[in-house]
Amino acid sequence: MRRMVIAEDIRPLSEFRSSVTAFMKQVHDTKRPVVITQHGKGVAVLLDVTEYEAMTEKIELLGDIQLAIEQIGAGRGVTHDNAKDEVLRQVFR
Repeated sequence: MRRMVIAEDIRPLSEFRSSVTAFMKQVHDTKRPVVITQHGKGVAVLLDVTEYEAMTEKIELLGDIQLAIEQIGAGRGVTHDNAKDEVLRQVFR
């Protein structure tokens, strides 16, 4: 996801209501999210679907890494050699 441009990517809800199509085009073209505000406070984020999917995949990967770290910390990891042996055993059976 690209870095936000504050002057362009934070917009009021009233402007969003009157220009939904333009907002969707901006998000698609720039790959940047748009923060929609109401009474000066952020209330929603409009995000390109491909950027959302990429973000979701990264979050899932980070969760998997965190789980692996916790498992290793709890002594449930395996050594490199043991993992290699197990993979080779599965491949060549």
